[in-house]
Amino acid sequence: MASDETRVTKITTVKAPNAVNRDCCLVQIHGPELGKKYVLDDREYTIGRDENNQIVVDLDNVSRRHARIFGSHDRMFVEDLKSTNGTFLNDQEVMGAQPLRSGDLIKVGGSIFKFLDGANIETQYHETIYTLTIADGLTGINNKRYFLEYLEREMGRSHRYHRALSLMMFDIDHFKKINDVHGHLAGDYVLRELAQSIKRLVRREQCFARYGGEEFALVMPEDGPDKARLFAEKIRKLIEEKAFIFEDKEIPVTISIGVAEMEHDMTEPTQFIKVADANLYRAKKAGRNRVVG
Repeated sequence: MASDETRVTKITTVKAPNAVNRDCCLVQIHGPELGKKYVLDDREYTIGRDENNQIVVDLDNVSRRHARIFGSHDRMFVEDLKSTNGTFLNDQEVMGAQPLRSGDLIKVGGSIFKFLDGANIETQYHETIYTLTIADGLTGINNKRYFLEYLEREMGRSHRYHRALSLMMFDIDHFKKINDVHGHLAGDYVLRELAQSIKRLVRREQCFARYGGEEFALVMPEDGPDKARLFAEKIRKLIEEKAFIFEDKEIPVTISIGVAEMEHDMTEPTQFIKVADANLYRAKKAGRNRVVG
């Protein structure tokens, strides 16, 4: 199970020589150079794997010349350059030149860029960078770093006030097969759709996060084991019954869930996670698509 933490690249601004001072940029929010900022002017910018592109993305699922950003001071556009895997604007495949609005997300292979435009671009940029420190760029939910800090705080509060605390760890069954059969873009789609579907059920005081890869975590303050198991079963059933359709093909998706209750001798988040993860492993060994704990 993956456990990579989110790392934000040192803030870097790339500006073309002789570029005019315009309020327009791209920020990489998912990919190899997280947080990198590209100031755009009134000329064409190509995105691709080849080093001759203005924006280089060194990933295997990115074509040598994948997409381009172009336009004028009034309006910028994105266009796919007949790439192998396509270019996506806000999860819709780009067909022809599509206009860009501030906040739009451009997906190129395994990378995602956020387009920023307007008078308050610096404020938007710093807000985007801050979000990257607490949120996962692909799914939009909390990242591992935020989850661990939140869990540590809630464990301390639970000990002080003798309140219940439950933890749910779950991942997608046979996720490697989804990537192998349908491709990595389909895998990314499943991760996003699953996260956003579950997020709608999560209460404000709870913490839902991507732990790493296809594994997720959910912290439930003041919920005992019985309530936590009922909630876990509700989530499991939601994903089992949801239709995941990518490029007109339905992808069957199920999850296995491990649930744990905080014990009085648990002092570190790793102890708590270990128990929930062990129950997740038991759920997988028992046949997957089930709740254990």
